[in-house]
Amino acid sequence: MSQREQTELQAKLYKIIFGTDTPAGKWFDLALIFAILISVGVIVADSLADVHRSYGDLLQKIEWGFTALFTIEYLVRIWIARNRRAYLLSVYGIIDLLAILPSYLAILIPQTAPLLIIRLLRVLRVFRVLRLVGYLHEANQIAGVMRNSWRQIFVFFSIVITIIIVFGCLIYVLEGPNNGFDNIPVSVYWAIVTVTTVGYGDVVPVTAAGRAISGLAMLVGYAIIAVPTGIFTANIIEKRQTKRTPLNCPQCARAGHEEDARYCRHCGSSLSTSDED
Repeated sequence: MSQREQTELQAKLYKIIFGTDTPAGKWFDLALIFAILISVGVIVADSLADVHRSYGDLLQKIEWGFTALFTIEYLVRIWIARNRRAYLLSVYGIIDLLAILPSYLAILIPQTAPLLIIRLLRVLRVFRVLRLVGYLHEANQIAGVMRNSWRQIFVFFSIVITIIIVFGCLIYVLEGPNNGFDNIPVSVYWAIVTVTTVGYGDVVPVTAAGRAISGLAMLVGYAIIAVPTGIFTANIIEKRQTKRTPLNCPQCARAGHEEDARYCRHCGSSLSTSDED
């Protein structure tokens, strides 16, 4: 995928904002993370009734200041990105957008303001800043396994949903409205709680047959726990047989590149942000 031509200013800002190989890039990300933590602290503090009554207006102004700052940063990222579409659709790009969107949405729907806590997800950039490659490798491995396992997981959940509906219908027939199972949806809710072994206890069977079904549902719940574990384990073993570098693309945050790769196989951006580019 071809990259967009950059001006000298865009190239310089790109190395600072998207890269961590330079001192300026590291300091930028560390300052950004510090600002994110402060803004999240402001959101948490404003949720306290006493603090909101005393400092609500001040905290709101501070929050809008951070929103303006992050909005400018987001627009600059789009402007300097080598591949704008790749950045906008990347994990980091979506998180960057979600970090500012609730503020503007709260103008129309005030109840959505607490969603700004999503901004905390941007702290994930600390993994790039501190070069925690081991952690990145594990995270990339899990993400890759989930992508490779989605068909098996879909089939597994389809089977689980079928089992839950069957148990729900059985308990509805055996217990009925007289014992709290007013309808099939309530009975299915009970089956979900029972099969997952949560057991809230808000709806419980009282007949012998109903309790027998409950015991069987709980045993089935314990048995099916091992299924997704086996699927993930098998895919992890298969994944480790093919060595990939844990390096994340600075533009689209995707991983899984070959050991000697110099450019991202997803968006075409350089995997290096040093001055050697």
